[in-house]
Amino acid sequence: MIAKGLLSTRHPLLVHIIPMRRCNLACTYCNEFDDFSKPVPLEEMFKRIDRLGAMGTSVITISGGEPLLHPELDQIIARIRRNGIIAGLITNGYLLVADRIERLNRAGLEYLQISIDNVQPDDVSKKSLKVLDQKLKLLADHAEFHVNINSVLGSDVRNPEDALTVAHRALELGFTSTVGILHDGNGQLQPLGERQREIFEEIMSLGKRSFSRVNSFQHNIAAGRENDWRCRAGSRYLYVCEDGLVHYCSQQRGYPGIPLAEYTLEQRRREFLTKKGCAPRCTVSCVHQISVVDSWRAPQTREAGPSAPSQSFVQFTGTQRSN
Repeated sequence: MIAKGLLSTRHPLLVHIIPMRRCNLACTYCNEFDDFSKPVPLEEMFKRIDRLGAMGTSVITISGGEPLLHPELDQIIARIRRNGIIAGLITNGYLLVADRIERLNRAGLEYLQISIDNVQPDDVSKKSLKVLDQKLKLLADHAEFHVNINSVLGSDVRNPEDALTVAHRALELGFTSTVGILHDGNGQLQPLGERQREIFEEIMSLGKRSFSRVNSFQHNIAAGRENDWRCRAGSRYLYVCEDGLVHYCSQQRGYPGIPLAEYTLEQRRREFLTKKGCAPRCTVSCVHQISVVDSWRAPQTREAGPSAPSQSFVQFTGTQRSN
């Protein structure tokens, strides 16, 4: 994927696509779910995936909401693979059972990520190690795809030591481990406290297989420092919502807001060269990682238009982690 990205800037490297906005949980920091939406019809999902395939997309990660609530998720994954695209899934893990994992294997899933927020459930998040540990054991026994467990740090985390416990458990089961930093409702950084930074650095040192460790974005975020970088959202990274509209990312929903079916190479090139006002304090790590591929070329000479997002473009409530 990286080699393909280095050769050409004409295609998206990573797309997050939403087949289901509804979630079976209600974590208080999250601004990416509701409790009523219906699944996107399968034929519509196929059209979107085929369109991304025609663009030459390298990786599609299915997110939500909770994508395992979509009754035809296996067929969506299989369609991604038939387009020659790497298929990933972000889930809260609650709906995983042995048979469900085997179905994901057969569909061709290549990686899965679960974020675990604490050791014991609380009124902020039920995504706890106590609840999910049996699901992790099932993944260890049955999954043929890569599994990453993401622990979190930030102002909403009551017991930062929990992140270390989660990370060690992930490695014990043979998974990779990453750590995310909760950001505010606009995807902007909130620096960690001293002990949280110590824990962050320790988790980052536990494993060496994560692509996120090839850059300094997260280290700067943990220290409250801005990053100087060229955000390629809207071009190399796309966020396609349940309505089929293209957005910069999950935290800047609303721009460009163009239907995927109408999103052209010219528009992607425009966003490739557009400087984003929200970039210096952004914490959305998936966009950071993709943009690293093009950090050495094509300075962004185009200023964002008046309707493009700034640091306060989207006013959400609560906070959300980096992806």
